[in-house]
Amino acid sequence: MAQDQVSGTTTAGGARRSTFSKVWPAALGVLVAAGTMYGLADARDVAPVLAASGFVYLAAAALGRPGAAWPAFGVTFVLIGAAKLTDLDPVPWMLGLAVVLAVVGLVAGRGRPAWSLPLQAAAMLVLAAAALLAVRADPTVGGLVVAVGLLAHAGWDLYHHRTRRVVSLTLAEFCMVLDVLLAVLLGVLVLTA
Repeated sequence: MAQDQVSGTTTAGGARRSTFSKVWPAALGVLVAAGTMYGLADARDVAPVLAASGFVYLAAAALGRPGAAWPAFGVTFVLIGAAKLTDLDPVPWMLGLAVVLAVVGLVAGRGRPAWSLPLQAAAMLVLAAAALLAVRADPTVGGLVVAVGLLAHAGWDLYHHRTRRVVSLTLAEFCMVLDVLLAVLLGVLVLTA
């Protein structure tokens, strides 16, 4: 079996994935973390990412499709980006959309198993509450709340990646890398300020 030197794939039957398909979720996580941290002076400004991390899981659970987490990420990306250009607070918008998605999921009969929509809805509430509290706290406490919340969510990502539940493997991997990098960088930013 010969290996293509450019793509890294095995030519007979494509048994191995290309190098790009193996690393793109982690690479995207690094890129989004770098973009998020660029020019950041107050760690509390990353609080919407904490709410977004719960929103993407809830969306996938409510719709019953692991791949739905990626379009949900796109929605949060647009909301957080719009917040940088306007006075929009993206967290209440994510909460409102989460309620709509949870109702859709319940109507569609996705209230079971318990680790799906019910657990993801509870996680969304906790993460959104932490995000809302963080922006109202002083910069040190608020920044640490965001950093600890993101680190905890990285554990959530790892669990879901290992169990292959709720979201796609690529989303769980992307989110895990993003959460860990942001948590560490925010912790450094807060503790060295």
